[in-house]
Amino acid sequence: MQKMTERIIECTVNSDVGSVRADKYFASKFDDVSRSKLQFAFDAGLVTFDDVVIDKRFKLTQPGHLRAVLEEPDLTTGPEAVAIPLQIIYEDEVIIVINKAAGMITHPGNGTSDDTLVHALLHHTSGMLSSVGSPDRPGIVHRLDKETSGLIVVAKTDLAHHKLAAAFADRVTYKSYQALVLGIPDRQFGSIKEPIGRHRVVRTRMAVQVNGRSAHTDWRVVEKYGEVAALVNCVIHTGRTHQIRVHMSHLQHTLLGDKSYGYKEHSLQSVDVPRVMLHSTELKLRHPRSNERMHFQAPIPEDFDQVIKKLKNI
Repeated sequence: MQKMTERIIECTVNSDVGSVRADKYFASKFDDVSRSKLQFAFDAGLVTFDDVVIDKRFKLTQPGHLRAVLEEPDLTTGPEAVAIPLQIIYEDEVIIVINKAAGMITHPGNGTSDDTLVHALLHHTSGMLSSVGSPDRPGIVHRLDKETSGLIVVAKTDLAHHKLAAAFADRVTYKSYQALVLGIPDRQFGSIKEPIGRHRVVRTRMAVQVNGRSAHTDWRVVEKYGEVAALVNCVIHTGRTHQIRVHMSHLQHTLLGDKSYGYKEHSLQSVDVPRVMLHSTELKLRHPRSNERMHFQAPIPEDFDQVIKKLKNI
């Protein structure tokens, strides 16, 4: 069972408070505290006004002292902070957007070392990440595969985490990727909505499954390299594990370097492919605090660009 710790939040209620419910007053003062944690504190009798236990429906109509005891995951039991360089695209008090390097695992898991994105973020933010997903995944709202490079947004507060997670679940974010695939698609663009589930035999892989979860990828050919490969832009409307890799493989256009889904060493003998050629290049979302529309971009990395240059010379 995950070890928990206590966090005390308190504030002075001024005489001009008017008439407002205690839970709403707390929410207005502490935007890094989720409603679920406050609800639990109220239900457990851990919220007081002038040392008297109150429930969330209690209305503040006079000055006094409001106090709550929250239970939070003990982050000291999770991964340690490690000084690892990060390419930061944007950062403020509640979110941070990273251009993740290929080869970096997003969060700790079985068999991983102390060089994940989470380890690096804990050092960079001095541990100021959302506790959602703790202890191993603090702040992680979505993930990129180890060999996939590009944009990933991380939450610093619980409220930001819940809002971003809801935005991803409601499909109101925009996520665009660049992929290098084997062969030339017979159309310039298309849309694939095949459901994806765990592979029945190889459990580390995913596959198109009739009873899988809904998945939707729009794709468009950006550039062709003779008859051997193409640069394809993929926009995903869902966030299934390995979604682009599975969908493009299902279309018989496996991503270059993707040995899990059919790429072979001899597939392109004249081109050295160092990894799965997939890059998260564009991300659009609404800021979880200000609701401002935000647009982030990450240029094609050097290793990806080098493969493109070699393909042009085939």
